[in-house]
Amino acid sequence: MLGERLGESSGKFTGTRVLPSEGQQVWLEVSFQGRGTLLGQEITDTGTYRQTFRPGGVLAGEGHLLMITNTGDVADWVGGGVGRQTGPGYQASFGVWGSCPSATGQLSRLTEVADVVEYEVEEDGNYHWTMWAWTGAGVPSIPRQEAPTGAMA
Repeated sequence: MLGERLGESSGKFTGTRVLPSEGQQVWLEVSFQGRGTLLGQEITDTGTYRQTFRPGGVLAGEGHLLMITNTGDVADWVGGGVGRQTGPGYQASFGVWGSCPSATGQLSRLTEVADVVEYEVEEDGNYHWTMWAWTGAGVPSIPRQEAPTGAMA
């Protein structure tokens, strides 16, 4: 079940390359960079993912993303997904899952939640993602950050 909407970002591919085949699988590596918001903080997101092409037009991949706030807080995200090409060029739509093994400051709550992401790519390599907390199997939504003791509410 989808929980709290955590954030979104838009940007563009900064590089692509074809990786060596692994058996029958051909891999494409994509690097990207964009700007958005995460937990109400403005972020720059920079990442790389690799995807392979499965029979029937299915794309499958795994990625690593670094999200940095304007104040220097950092979230390190890893995950994977499946998708399908939806048009010419890079145009595709992905369902993605992941988590943050480490995060600092205002983003530290991300280490306590799994997330799901809709990731859309346009023909020219522009992208947009939206991320939600996953709250299935009785897992609570992302913990709220409490105000420091003595802080004004």
